[in-house]
Amino acid sequence: MERLQKILAQAGVASRRKCEEMIMAGMVEVNGEKVTTLGVKADPAVDAITVNGKPIKGEKKIYVMLNKSKGVISSAKDPQGRKVVGDFLPGIKERVYPVGRLDYDTEGLLLLTNDGEFANMLTHPSHHVPKTYHATVKGVPHGSALEKLQKGIMLEDGMTAPAEVEYHDVDTENNEAKISITIYEGRNRQVRRMFEAIGHKVVRLKRIKFGDLYLQDLGRGKYRHLTPKEIDSLLAEARKTHKVHKK
Repeated sequence: MERLQKILAQAGVASRRKCEEMIMAGMVEVNGEKVTTLGVKADPAVDAITVNGKPIKGEKKIYVMLNKSKGVISSAKDPQGRKVVGDFLPGIKERVYPVGRLDYDTEGLLLLTNDGEFANMLTHPSHHVPKTYHATVKGVPHGSALEKLQKGIMLEDGMTAPAEVEYHDVDTENNEAKISITIYEGRNRQVRRMFEAIGHKVVRLKRIKFGDLYLQDLGRGKYRHLTPKEIDSLLAEARKTHKVHKK
């Protein structure tokens, strides 16, 4: 017997947190009875489980790394008709969804899957899986400014966890600097807001690493399937206890 939201996530319905929302919204039935509370357990081998009247079924688990381009939505569809990440996954018939998000103007490494448990492990706040970005900012931040990011900086939604920050390149002609920054959280537009807090606007942002997985030479707008070793490495990273102290 497993919790209903876990069964749904393992079947590729959605992430576990989204499945919890679907249960509470009355979209799920077990043996013909609507379930609207969390904590209910079922056996997918015995019980008839439906979502919006459709029975769930086990799908082949898909794990994909996409080099997301700027100007693409990290969503399955967009009501405004803009390009979405699914437009860049030819040949994948399974319904996959992003593991976390990259905002519209951010490019780089984005994971997609139909394994809700995998997605939950990598995005749950308690796991603190590191994510590394190259941020090109206007001006050249003083070392003391970067130290603020390293120690944690106050944003409108609270103090950030300490980050790992170092200069990657300096373009004196254009008065820009490329900074490598590793964060252990996943707040909305967090990296951009952190640099704005020290007075340096981000003009380009690219995620180059997620856990131990590097983007490397994957072409822009291209994807590839993760290897079993890479999947295991990401899950092992999520299981680590990263001691991230806030000041």
